[in-house]
This record gives sequence, C-alpha cells and structure tokens, in this order.
Amino acid sequence: MHPTSSDGERLSKRVMQLRDCSRREAEQYIEGGWVRVDGVVVEEPQHRVSTQQVSVDKDASLLNLTAVTLLVHKPADWLDGREEDKPSRTKTPPKNARSVLTPAHHSAHDRSGVRLLKPHLRGLQFSVPLEQGASGLVVFTQDWRAQRKLVEDMATMEHELMVDVAGEVTLDMLRPIERAFKDERQRLPQAKISLSSSSPERSKLRLAVKGSHLGLASYLCELAGFEILALRRLRLGRVNLGELEPGTWRYLASDERF
Repeated sequence: MHPTSSDGERLSKRVMQLRDCSRREAEQYIEGGWVRVDGVVVEEPQHRVSTQQVSVDKDASLLNLTAVTLLVHKPADWLDGREEDKPSRTKTPPKNARSVLTPAHHSAHDRSGVRLLKPHLRGLQFSVPLEQGASGLVVFTQDWRAQRKLVEDMATMEHELMVDVAGEVTLDMLRPIERAFKDERQRLPQAKISLSSSSPERSKLRLAVKGSHLGLASYLCELAGFEILALRRLRLGRVNLGELEPGTWRYLASDERF
C-alpha cells in the first residue's frame, strides 16, 4: 500500500539522511534517477515514504546531471515548436513538435547511451526554425552552449534539405536555379543544388544552404517550374537526421557536434 500525501516524510529528507547531504543535493540525486524506493526508481523529491526501503545507487554522482539536447523528426504540416501549444479557434489546429517530447516518443534508434530522465524533458529551448509544410530535423536543448552555437552560427551553418518534386528532372532543368544563385541582384544565400534521383513520377533534389531561409526551396522550385511534393531537412551542420522516425526524438550523442 502506497503512503498518502500526508503519510511519512519526503523522499528528499530520507536521502539527506542516507547521504549526509543538503536538500538540494538530495533532490538532484532523486531527479537524476539514482534513488530507488522498494527497488523502483523514483524521480520525484516530494514523493513520501514511511516504512519503504530507500536506497541510493552506489555509483550515484551529481557530475552526470548535465544539460541535454534533443533531436526531433518533425512530421510534415506540424508546427516546429517555436511556441508552446496555444488555444486555437480552429477545430483542428496543427500539431506541435513539442508534443512528442515525452518518454513514449523516445526513438528506439537512440544510440547515445543517455539514460532518460524526466528533468530532460523540461526547460527545453527551441532552435532553428523549420517551415510548417516541411518535415525533418528540429532541435530542442537545455544546454546554453548548444543554444548559443545554433543562434550565433545560424547564418554560416549549413542546412541540408531534400526536395521531392513531381515528374522527371534533368540536370539542364536546374539551370534557372543555378543562374539565380550567380545573379548578385537576387541576393540569394550561399547554396548549391544537385539532382539526387529522378524517375517519371518523382525526383529528389538535394539543397545545401548556409543559414535558415524559410521559403527558399519554394522560390527556387518556382523559378524552374517544379511542383514540390515534399520537403525534409536532413542535416544541421554536422548533425544528421539519420534513421530517426517521424514523430520521435533522440538525444544528441556526446560525439556529435553542430
């Protein structure tokens, strides 16, 4: 039988006694997933205990409680997460990429080795806009260093996008876009476009551009008379979307850098 809200004492107080530490340190041990109650990890410092067995992992360390960065595969037509969900006057408001920041949407393809903790899903700042009609890589972070990197270097960081267009495309059909890049009057960002694959039904164009330029892909395709079927961001700097499934997230691994 679990204690009621008024039974026993706060778990943080019990941990203070076990570790001979301050209340804040006890709360950090608990939020770090180092504390078990009757063998079950509990991450809420306010959880109340009475006769239960409380233990702190022998390898518990506050040095491992570092800020994290999460990579999300935003589905097409979802909001990118710049803002929290707000009440909408429409009956079916678009979904928000922030809604997948839950344990249930953690990707099975996460190879970072980071242990999922509830505090990792709080206090996340948004980074690098992605237009609503596009899918692909979106970043949320608690790490001020990562946030500063993404904000300060956005103009020089390369974004790689895959643009699916209708019909078969040849290299000659890319000439209007290439001319626009060379035309100084257009004042287009530094970018390059290439043909990834082509078939009578669908062709894929790879667009690499310095900085986030919403609407650029649509403008370029309009110049060449292409109909966009899908747009997906594959890479930000040196970080790739990889096999991350739409509507899921993973941790930025320790060896990954933007």
